[in-house]
Amino acid sequence: MTRQVPEDGTLLPLMEEFYTIQGEGYHTGKAAYFIRLGGCDVGCHWCDVKESWDAELHPLTAADTIIEHAKQHPSKAVVVTGGEPLLYNLDYLTQGLQSAGIKTFIETSGAYPLSGYWDWVCLSPKKFKRPLPDVLAAAGELKVIVFNKSDFDWAEQHAALVHPTCRLYLQPEWSKTHEMTPLIVDYVMQNPKWEISLQTHKYLNIP
Repeated sequence: MTRQVPEDGTLLPLMEEFYTIQGEGYHTGKAAYFIRLGGCDVGCHWCDVKESWDAELHPLTAADTIIEHAKQHPSKAVVVTGGEPLLYNLDYLTQGLQSAGIKTFIETSGAYPLSGYWDWVCLSPKKFKRPLPDVLAAAGELKVIVFNKSDFDWAEQHAALVHPTCRLYLQPEWSKTHEMTPLIVDYVMQNPKWEISLQTHKYLNIP
């Protein structure tokens, strides 16, 4: 899947890039430029961007071009997501963004070694491939998707692995929102170290 991508990260399989409002987690409500990379083998059955899974479907794009596009927007914040962006070496991309005065955020399952220079790491672990220790250590935000009741225990297992200052979020899986949200509300009220994350961009009908 990644064989054609240069190891130095100067070319990356770009699925899409767009300027919008961050809808989830700690940075909810803030304008940001999103860079979505193709390629993922984590395989969440409820993933809402399955078209990102096959990296071969997405054109290799110069990281310098992506950086130039990001520089055109008023918000100097970029979110790198996927797919699973840590399939690739993100040092070159993030160094270029930060040199341009742009803050760099990543959303990752943590299943691959951390590369890149980050102002914020959002770790959203998945059961199909457990997060690696270096990503757990770097996470400023742990965002657990709640699909069923067992996910609360699973969330607590990962909360014990991140830094004590890491922000903790529980987010209902979109198709189970009506079923899971009341359970999350009750859980957070009983366990206030956690906060609720909602996919507000879907309520706002924006990307």
